[in-house]
Amino acid sequence: MDLPTLARDIDSTCRLHGEFELRSGQVVAEYFDKYLFESQPTLLRRVAEAMVPLLPPGTDLLGGLELGGVPIATMVSSLTGIPALFVRKQAKPYGTRRLAEGAEVAGRTVTLVEDVVTTGGAAYAAAVALREAGATVGVAVCAIDRSEPGANRLDQLGVQTRSVLTRADLDRAAGL
Repeated sequence: MDLPTLARDIDSTCRLHGEFELRSGQVVAEYFDKYLFESQPTLLRRVAEAMVPLLPPGTDLLGGLELGGVPIATMVSSLTGIPALFVRKQAKPYGTRRLAEGAEVAGRTVTLVEDVVTTGGAAYAAAVALREAGATVGVAVCAIDRSEPGANRLDQLGVQTRSVLTRADLDRAAGL
């Protein structure tokens, strides 16, 4: 897998220039729209193919985190034959009322699948909830790790983060 070329292709697809308001209210001139690579089958497949070697042996389920981790987990599942699990941010208040949709997690090893990790907050919450449901969660794989040193909350849980690309990889690809 040619990771520098993958980084260049993702960066050129997803790095937008203009005026963008962030959730915090801050206005920025540059924005990274991760859904632009996730919605393109060829780029999504290339990311998933690069993610496969990062999966730890003994993974029983791929826990795709709502929303961005779901298409990646589905593609990785298709490539590996490991069943996917779709992990919500919170349990739905109707029907099965489940946080994780798919196979039963108790007694199984779940590898979390995320698109972008910045603070690891969503993956942290998912790991805690899945552990409370009886799963073993020790690794999260992501397409892009944008976290600053010491900012990834998964470290507090002893969950290792394995990434296909980092923010530095994308910046290098953009010539920054």
